[in-house]
Amino acid sequence: MKLVNADCIEWLTSQPANSIKAVLTDPPYGLVEYSESEIAKLRAGRGGIWRLPPVINGNVRKPLPRFSVLSEKQRVAVGTFFEVWARALLPALVPGAHVLVASNPLLQSYVYQGLNNAGLEGRGSIIRVYHGFRGGDRPKLAEEEFPDVCVSPRGNHEPWLLFRKPISEKTVAANLRKWGTGGLKMFDGGKPIPDLIPSFKTPREEKAISDHPSLKPQHLLRIFARMLLPTPGVLLDPFMGSGSTIAACEAIGIDSIGIELDEHYFKLVKSTVPKLAKLLPDFKGERLTVDVKSARMSALVDGLGDPELF
Repeated sequence: MKLVNADCIEWLTSQPANSIKAVLTDPPYGLVEYSESEIAKLRAGRGGIWRLPPVINGNVRKPLPRFSVLSEKQRVAVGTFFEVWARALLPALVPGAHVLVASNPLLQSYVYQGLNNAGLEGRGSIIRVYHGFRGGDRPKLAEEEFPDVCVSPRGNHEPWLLFRKPISEKTVAANLRKWGTGGLKMFDGGKPIPDLIPSFKTPREEKAISDHPSLKPQHLLRIFARMLLPTPGVLLDPFMGSGSTIAACEAIGIDSIGIELDEHYFKLVKSTVPKLAKLLPDFKGERLTVDVKSARMSALVDGLGDPELF
């Protein structure tokens, strides 16, 4: 495990060619929400682009970024940023390396276009299905006037965009022999990874460890990290945030590098990573199911109902 407090684009320009075998990351979807001014508003509880949900049934909800308020210029800037980022990333990737990027239904087309323009091959997407709280709101300041109208569907999925650096050999088999990648690792028993993965909300046990607003569950990240490396190699998370991806790698024995620009989150990573990695000790991402009862998380799967869905 290597942790770096830096701008990932600047860091990538100094890395050896063909040194990274996979990328798994949850980047700032709209970029604006992680600017200094918006982060200051978030930490001060003032909102800004961060929607501060009301207390529901006594539970205080985490803030959510409101990407619907982005202008078209800002949305185009998202695509431009990811194109610049991918161009910096490509030389460091080995041929055939996969890049899996968390996205957002409103912005995924801009992210996809940016990565594709840079030269990465689109390989489809993997949809995380979970019980979310994004969307479904009534018209602002007219909730009582239009009680049966919502301005957008309730979000219950999260697209993860899958890309690959073009292989250098004639076949994937030949690329695997030379570079150790070009394909994805299956679940145990030779079961392919599905492109639709039932997931739960990030458990309270994990949220208690990290206060990052975009914390993803270890169950999901361990599946993804294992999938991206058919043979041993280095996995990079260039937008490390809470360190949850690095923790997933630690839990399943993968060599990783985490880059984070924000000093507040970077300082927390050294303590959050080992704590997150210790959770779900019997789960290495080798299957779709997780024994939520033994993990003391059975009360946290209410978003999907039947634990057998896992």
